[in-house]
Amino acid sequence: MHDFRFSFNILDVGSRDALIDRCRRSAELGYDVVLAADHLGAPAPFPLLVAIADATPQRVGTLVLNAPFWNAALLAREIATTDVLTDGRLEIGLGAGHMKWEFDAADIEWKPFGGRVEQLATTVDELHTFFTTDFDELPKERDAPRPLQRSGFEGSGPPLLIGGTGDRVLRIAAAHADTVGVAGTFQIPGKPPGTFRLATAEETDERIRFVRKHAGNRADGIEWHLLVQMVVETDDRESAAQRIAERMAGSMTADAVLDTPYLLLGTVDEMAEQLARHRERYGFSYITVHDPYMEAFAPVIDALRKRG
Repeated sequence: MHDFRFSFNILDVGSRDALIDRCRRSAELGYDVVLAADHLGAPAPFPLLVAIADATPQRVGTLVLNAPFWNAALLAREIATTDVLTDGRLEIGLGAGHMKWEFDAADIEWKPFGGRVEQLATTVDELHTFFTTDFDELPKERDAPRPLQRSGFEGSGPPLLIGGTGDRVLRIAAAHADTVGVAGTFQIPGKPPGTFRLATAEETDERIRFVRKHAGNRADGIEWHLLVQMVVETDDRESAAQRIAERMAGSMTADAVLDTPYLLLGTVDEMAEQLARHRERYGFSYITVHDPYMEAFAPVIDALRKRG
């Protein structure tokens, strides 16, 4: 069982000073990692992470890069350069992409899910090649990352997180990822791409079993990542769950809201107990909250660390 790690994801910059102040504050609150997303309308991830790492001692990472947005050779250059400039504190999260409007706005082909998963698999394979092959042995057309070796980048690349919910993405994660993010979101049939419902506790159990089965001998070494979608401090969990269920328009019952690992509700001690149970039940030890919940979640971090 892995020790707990905690992170939050940056959604906007505002100003450089505001960004740096927020990240330094998060370090004081006990966050281990600061993450950047890869969405249109959000800050560009790699320069953001370099700026953060220059100002704080935390690790930095992506949650997650949309693999179809990237050419693998150019992505390898971005990763290697950022890893050097962050003193080896970079973690890379990859996903298949799920917001069709972003692809349309960027004039990138929106492929069916299978095509996007294939691009994810190809990206993982090519990054592995770029970071493990003697660059003198690469064919000339694969020469683009050659300067990276001279920059001091070594090894097989930064730690890799792969996130998703479907079978095909999770098979890739099982085979390659150091950290598996079971995203816990399911596309609602008949709704526009990117319209999701959250997984139940039982569905999460099944997804974890699926990954462990396909990971084989790798399973016990995997770090399991949980993205918490909402943190609600309350002394009345049942009433809060009922309100959330009503907002979800029937996609979850109040009981399911209370049980799912993707929502945290309760007092600080109750939320800490929930995460302790989730680590025991599912293996989730790497916990991320969205930026707006950074302050609200901090006492839970403190409570869990005091528990040991």
